[in-house]
Amino acid sequence: MHTYATVVLAAGKGTRMRSRLHKVLHRLAGSPLLDHVLKAVETIPSTSIFAPFHDTVSTHRPVVVLGHDAEEVEAAFGERCHYALQEEQLGTGHAVLAAKEAVDALSPLPDLVLVCYGDTPLVRAEVLAQIVTEHIIKQATITFLTARSKGPSDFGRIVRDISGRVQGIVEVKRATPEQLRIDEINSGVYCFERSWLWPTLEALPRNPGGEYYLTDLIEIASQQGREIATVQGTLDDTVGINNRVQLAQAEQLLRRRILERHMYAGVTILDPATTYIDDEVEIGPDTVLLPNTMLMGRTVIGADCTIGPGSTIEHSTVGERCIIRQSVLEEATLEAEVRVGPFSHCRPGAHLARGVYLGNYAEVKNSYLGPQTQMHHFSYMGDATIGSGTNIAAGSITSNFDGKEKHRTIIGEGAFIGCDTTLVAPVTIGNRAYTGAGAVVTRDVPDDTLVAGVPARFLRSLKQEEDVSAPAGEKQ
Repeated sequence: MHTYATVVLAAGKGTRMRSRLHKVLHRLAGSPLLDHVLKAVETIPSTSIFAPFHDTVSTHRPVVVLGHDAEEVEAAFGERCHYALQEEQLGTGHAVLAAKEAVDALSPLPDLVLVCYGDTPLVRAEVLAQIVTEHIIKQATITFLTARSKGPSDFGRIVRDISGRVQGIVEVKRATPEQLRIDEINSGVYCFERSWLWPTLEALPRNPGGEYYLTDLIEIASQQGREIATVQGTLDDTVGINNRVQLAQAEQLLRRRILERHMYAGVTILDPATTYIDDEVEIGPDTVLLPNTMLMGRTVIGADCTIGPGSTIEHSTVGERCIIRQSVLEEATLEAEVRVGPFSHCRPGAHLARGVYLGNYAEVKNSYLGPQTQMHHFSYMGDATIGSGTNIAAGSITSNFDGKEKHRTIIGEGAFIGCDTTLVAPVTIGNRAYTGAGAVVTRDVPDDTLVAGVPARFLRSLKQEEDVSAPAGEKQ
């Protein structure tokens, strides 16, 4: 069985980012740059290209080569990776060699070493899988990714002989005018035969700049008459991030991919130019996204929903057939057939059960609203548990903070909270209880009771009225 290890180079200081944050931790479509690369690496075994090799080729957790701010990256990714340290940055060849000890400690010992960069977040799993499988099929010493560039490029040029055999990679600053006209460029993604890689790297001479370049291995392998294979990708696969301008360009490319993926899966996006969807977001079919909508983080949207215009949803779950108009959801859960907005806010811990209606300018925080509950405009429910079928009229609020601690409000089923009611927590409102407009409730209210006033006081029992108004034979 073949086994391969992946080495991800992420030791660069990223000085051109002008940031205190490690370059590979800058976010793209909601996730760190390195996360996109690791996802692609981790997805290789599940790609269709890799399927014929699934039973004969195995992999290891990737080895990430770090230098500057290594602790920051390790804290972000933990045991998802192995780590190697490149204490002195002496070029890409030196960076890969820094991973030797970590790779050789893997069991079973890998036959192949796949190398990619932590700041090339658009490389796709299918492309990486094709590189590995092509390497195995061709029994190559080196297999690497190339692309075609229609205009000027800073990438190294692929030099081939008249028969098309690769002779080497020439860097732009060392290329002749004739070589600069070559449109086949190097992407920086390689697969090596491990037993050849380490001794060749150890014997690699420094270039005129005093560094060890991985690209020089191509010419060495060619001169040795070894098999060199190439896989052609797209320019998008080769995009590297060195500054904020390139970060923004990559953001546009990746978001286009994400939008297309959802549209092909049955999501209607009315205006892709003003719709922003993070990479981890899941959306059900026949959902419609209206302009100026942002879906962020680990958000899941069910089928047949209408989201927007102007809605922002982050780290939230939305059930089927929901309508979210010009509102904000943060770490919230909405069950099916919920309607929110316009201009409402569900803060962390908000849980709206099936059929809840949340009117305009309403806010829910760390609260559960039971099925079919209606909460109308300019209301606030914080740290509350509300039963099914309850009506919360306009301007009603929970006064849940006493200046030191938060307290909880409980409202039963079928209750009616009148306009501008203030519920001073901790307090419990019973099933089918009513509060009058403007009431300030400071004590628990029993079931089937009407209270009103400041502070709220008992007016009458609604249960007695129900019994009196019931026809003979229906009283209980």
